[in-house]
Amino acid sequence: MKNIANYLTVANLIFGCLAIVFTMQGGWLWVEDPNQLVGYRVELQSEKLYLASLFIGLAAVVDFFDGFVARMLGADGEMGKQLDSLADVVSFGVAPSLIVFQFLRLSLAKEEDGLSSSFLWLVPAFGLAAAAAWRLARFNIDKETPSYYFRGTPVPSVGITVASMPLIWWQADSQWEIDILTHKWVLYGWVAILSWLMVSNLPVMSNKPKQKGIPGFLPYICVAVISLLTALFLGWWAVPVTFAAFVIFSIVFKKSITK
Repeated sequence: MKNIANYLTVANLIFGCLAIVFTMQGGWLWVEDPNQLVGYRVELQSEKLYLASLFIGLAAVVDFFDGFVARMLGADGEMGKQLDSLADVVSFGVAPSLIVFQFLRLSLAKEEDGLSSSFLWLVPAFGLAAAAAWRLARFNIDKETPSYYFRGTPVPSVGITVASMPLIWWQADSQWEIDILTHKWVLYGWVAILSWLMVSNLPVMSNKPKQKGIPGFLPYICVAVISLLTALFLGWWAVPVTFAAFVIFSIVFKKSITK
């Protein structure tokens, strides 16, 4: 019975592996150039990225419940903690990095002579995986930060945010949305910000607020309201907007979170 939580953690890892598989599978997108007699072909491996988003989402669900089950069964030991971090690196570090990797490929393919660009332009995508590993390793040995807040944004929250990119892509009905998702400097900036947030010492809200009542839950209520409203009006854009609100309200309510 006590291994049930660990089995859920292994499911998290398997879902992360499946997300990687679907990230690397895809097809071809034909783009016709009206100024030429023939079209040119751009390699686009995002046809199945929405399935990668699905499996990262499933990984997040079991990642939430494995800790809950471990506490319920009194089995939240050191092995479960280490196994959870290993699974999170794959599901919320490596898999999201590959999603950014594919969007970077697409952004380069749009440029003149982009298909012959150096592979080095794609390497920054893996900054997410590196930051995730660093954040989780630090978390495992951190004996000072109390449980009622996190030091640096949690890795799963970043992974889920990146996983929303393919879903935003497929629901996009405006060119500006496509342009944002396939602009290499936007992607580089996104990787830099998310990576920094993970390894920073910024105190952010956890699921165990110290203060009770309205003062303690006010930042959570604010984030929940923003999440609901953006989900109703902005579709999948609600995910990055909610993440931004999560970070901003953690900063605004820093004193109430940490004291």
